[in-house]
Amino acid sequence: MKIRSAIIGSIVTIVAISIAATVYESEQSIYENKIRVAFFPNIGHAVPIIGYETGIFADGLGNKTLIETKIFDNGPPVIESIFAGSIDIAYVGPGPAINGFLKSEKQDIKILAGAASGGASFVVHPDSTINSAEDLSGKRIAAPQIGNTQDVSLRHYLSENGLKPVEKGGSVVVLNIANPDIYTLFVKGEIDGAWVPEPWATIFIQQLNGTRLFFEEDLWPEKKFATVLLIGRTNYIEEHPKIIQNWIASHEQTVLWINENPKESEIIFNQFMKKTFGQSLPEQIVSESLSNLEITSDPLNESIYIFAERADSLGYLGRHGYDLEGIFYESNSMENEL
Repeated sequence: MKIRSAIIGSIVTIVAISIAATVYESEQSIYENKIRVAFFPNIGHAVPIIGYETGIFADGLGNKTLIETKIFDNGPPVIESIFAGSIDIAYVGPGPAINGFLKSEKQDIKILAGAASGGASFVVHPDSTINSAEDLSGKRIAAPQIGNTQDVSLRHYLSENGLKPVEKGGSVVVLNIANPDIYTLFVKGEIDGAWVPEPWATIFIQQLNGTRLFFEEDLWPEKKFATVLLIGRTNYIEEHPKIIQNWIASHEQTVLWINENPKESEIIFNQFMKKTFGQSLPEQIVSESLSNLEITSDPLNESIYIFAERADSLGYLGRHGYDLEGIFYESNSMENEL
């Protein structure tokens, strides 16, 4: 019970602070430039957290560029902040990246790199009778907000197996709620399963006796799909191409460092959580969660196109089709301008 209480306390604290956004700043008078970076406080965003905490990003950008970090709880507010010009680069899932690109008529957002692949699972409640897709009819399944990566994947999975959510005339109740609320419903036994990212999947399994029905990557070609991307505000990219190139280089260096130093990365992540929110997650949860992710700078372009097709088939990308041409950052064009 003490462990569970600690987890709940951590979750509540993290979400409460994340929604408000946390900003870390230093004296700006000595800096010539500034880059404002958004990310989430979860293990899938290990790259910005580890890169910032170890000083890899600071070293890569040099002492003339201030790094200002802002923490968010989900993607849509990040995209709105990019539109408002208050965020320059961000780590988000493919859903917000694609929606932001299309919403701005392909003007405001570019995908700069990948940050993580995989790290999502369909977890079944210990009292549920779900053993396969055939058992989902009449069940209550939770996923984070509508249009996010896990929501699109869940709804696509239902469609692939001849099922529909209740609101579409089907028999599966899909609940779109924040991850902490999914946790609460899982504890109470008010849902049969959940399609969630790490560390939530591992928390449900280790602490709540849930069963992992499958890893989402098992449903993707070559078992790879982008779950976290590095995106940039187009105006900032055009105005500061050198800073962007240095950030991408530092980003890639951080990816290598994490993969070469997984245990140190787990410690740094939990130190960040303790320093930022006053509480950390149990070591075994952080370790298992990180092992269920592939930290990579590859944006896995094909998975972005597949995700967009799935989102479009669900009606998430509007009524007039979509075009992702220009969504990926072309570094050569920027280098030619330097």
